[in-house]
Amino acid sequence: MGSRRLVVTLLVLIVVGIGVWRGWAWWQARSAQERTAASEASLRLDALEARAEALRRDQRAQAQRLLDAAATNRVLRDEVLGLGQRGALLEESVAKLSDPNRHGAQALRLDEVELLLSQGAQRLDIARDLAGARRAYALAAGALDGIDDHRLLNLKQALAQERIALDALGAGTQAEGGVRLDAFVKALAALPRDAHAAAGGDTRARPAWQRVLAPLVDVRPTRDTTLIAPAERTAADAALQIEISLARAALEREDDAAYRAALDRIGTWLPRLWPDSSALRQVRGQLHALRQAPAPTPPAVMGTTLQQLRALRNAGVRLRLPPAPEAAPESPEVTP
Repeated sequence: MGSRRLVVTLLVLIVVGIGVWRGWAWWQARSAQERTAASEASLRLDALEARAEALRRDQRAQAQRLLDAAATNRVLRDEVLGLGQRGALLEESVAKLSDPNRHGAQALRLDEVELLLSQGAQRLDIARDLAGARRAYALAAGALDGIDDHRLLNLKQALAQERIALDALGAGTQAEGGVRLDAFVKALAALPRDAHAAAGGDTRARPAWQRVLAPLVDVRPTRDTTLIAPAERTAADAALQIEISLARAALEREDDAAYRAALDRIGTWLPRLWPDSSALRQVRGQLHALRQAPAPTPPAVMGTTLQQLRALRNAGVRLRLPPAPEAAPESPEVTP
């Protein structure tokens, strides 16, 4: 009985061992399959990534080729446009060469008139040289009067109107403003610095105690804002000179806003440098007149003659050329 039980136990243990061994073998096989599948999936993923990278490289190469092709097309288009412009310039040059207005003394006079009008406009616009502009317009009028053609009558009238407008400007608003600013600066230099001198009083008419203490104490009203300390007055004088220089510069470049702003700042320095007096009030009146001066504006008719002349020449107006002198008929020789 005991031996049978032992045999059964051994059989059970053998069966259990075989089952455990088979399970372990199955688990090992499954793990190996999973590792193999993961390795194959990793290889496929690497291959896909390599293929995607190759596609990206191809895409970048295609994009670079497209950019190169676009740049080449732009260069070719620019070259074609340049050729077209050169052709147009050549046609224009040929047309100008074939234009009879480009030949003869009258054409040269028209060129001279256009050059003089351009120089006069440039002198007026850039340098505000009214005298130079008047001389240039006078020379242009003289050259234009030498051309006898009724189609230039409007041009001559426009030039006469421009010369009248130039003469009406006088010395020019800029020159007048500079003269008035110089007069204002001279008036500033003549203002009295001392309060008693500004009031027009005599030191002998002051009380005795004020004359005694005058070298030590100067009595001033509490509402007086005039600077007393020498260092402050020196700094204020320097600031005033800077503002005057800024006003001159703004007047020369015709910056009306900066010019008026500089005059306003000059007005703020006046009560701090000079005590109130009739002379200071007169100077303030001059400063107010400078601020109220009108801004320089060129006449509306300026430049019309040059525009009309260019319009006539572009329209192909042909001037009447003087007839060529006819050759005298040759008399036949009489032989004896």
